[in-house]
Amino acid sequence: MLCTPGQKALGQKAATLLGEHAVGIFDHAVMHVPVETANAACEFAQTARADLCVAIGGGSTTGLAKAIALRSGLPILAVPTTYAGSEMTPIWGLTEQGVKRTGRDPRVLPRTTLYDPELTLNLPATTSATSGMNALAHCVEGLYSESANPLVSLMAEEGIRALGRSLPRIVHQPDDLEARSDALYGAWLAGVTLGSVGMALHHKLCHTLGGAFNLPHAQTHTIILPHALAYNAKAVPEAAQRVARALGAEDGVQALVELITALGAPTALKDIGMPREGIERAAELATANPYYNPAPVKKDALRRLLQNAYDGRPPEPYLS
Repeated sequence: MLCTPGQKALGQKAATLLGEHAVGIFDHAVMHVPVETANAACEFAQTARADLCVAIGGGSTTGLAKAIALRSGLPILAVPTTYAGSEMTPIWGLTEQGVKRTGRDPRVLPRTTLYDPELTLNLPATTSATSGMNALAHCVEGLYSESANPLVSLMAEEGIRALGRSLPRIVHQPDDLEARSDALYGAWLAGVTLGSVGMALHHKLCHTLGGAFNLPHAQTHTIILPHALAYNAKAVPEAAQRVARALGAEDGVQALVELITALGAPTALKDIGMPREGIERAAELATANPYYNPAPVKKDALRRLLQNAYDGRPPEPYLS
């Protein structure tokens, strides 16, 4: 059984239900899957002679299970309690010495995922909002992925629509089980999108910021998302229009800003622990290795994007 320290009671409850089939609980999952934590979890699983990992929690717990599966091949049963969507992807991530590495491997895709909206009822409204925006970001970037295709784009747009309508309801009424079911539906679509096509600037920036400064994952995605879409909007006008249509608006970037504001979610990197002096380092790390993005990735433009995101200023078209 894998969980975070805060989810230990839920992990113990599941272990009790499994009885003799549960051989141990590792409750040290943390953000960004530090390689030290992954090593300890792998050793724990090997010592316990586990033949399956049950991951109960959000993206951090699922990510830890993936680290074990990557090394040992153990199958994963995922029980999400947030809207991360990572339970539907073959994507793994590990952080070592401030740098987060990601990759794809079919061994890390959970064999089974159990969605139970009642398990998300204890997720605070603000955490629900940023977790859902994290999933929504997968859908947005999937629309302009290098490997985007019509079928996945339909799923991505539907995921944006589902999350856009459910998250405000959850924030307004956290015990709305129908809204939480709808959000899990959106998270599933987001995970399938993320697992089916490649990503671009948004995810590169979020991984860079998370690995280098240990920023909270979902909040970072929430803050960066409208800035990344603004950066690429002129290069991919159809994708921006689909975001707007899914959110019932005229402009996709502005619709994201208004949704984040309505959710009461953070809009500035400085408010979630980003150091001002880290802007230059983040721009350097994000441009160190070439990667696909529909608009050219230029350091000066990224520096301005990061400065605006740091200060909480409105997104702007960073490239002409």
